[in-house]
Amino acid sequence: MSQTATKPVPVPDEVSAPFFDGAREGRLMLQHCAACEKWSFPVRERCPHCMGAKLAWRAASGRGTLYTFAIMHQVMNPGFAADVPYNVSQIDLDEGVRMVCNIVGLANDALRIGMAVEAVFEDVGDGVSIPKFRPVTG
Repeated sequence: MSQTATKPVPVPDEVSAPFFDGAREGRLMLQHCAACEKWSFPVRERCPHCMGAKLAWRAASGRGTLYTFAIMHQVMNPGFAADVPYNVSQIDLDEGVRMVCNIVGLANDALRIGMAVEAVFEDVGDGVSIPKFRPVTG
């Protein structure tokens, strides 16, 4: 009897729940500081710009540009074996923060630094969705 490895699924906690709630609804939610009006990511308790504690969740545009990427050829986790090779990318969001994710919707050899991308959301099970990005068309 063989068992297929599954991908790990994020477990939202009290601090990250708004991010995952938004993703499940197809919205990219980020923290925004009421004091200095800047966005922040990853999730934190204080603004990294002014150290203010008045962070609120807001829907982001979901748009950005591909900053850099790496193509993974080794199986580092058995749950990802069927996806090799896959990309791990950094996206500079229009809001001024950088997010690590995957680019979907095109071959890895078509990835280009600076290409415009937009968020899409993948249901990964257990009621959790995660953002990924695809090229902006048109």
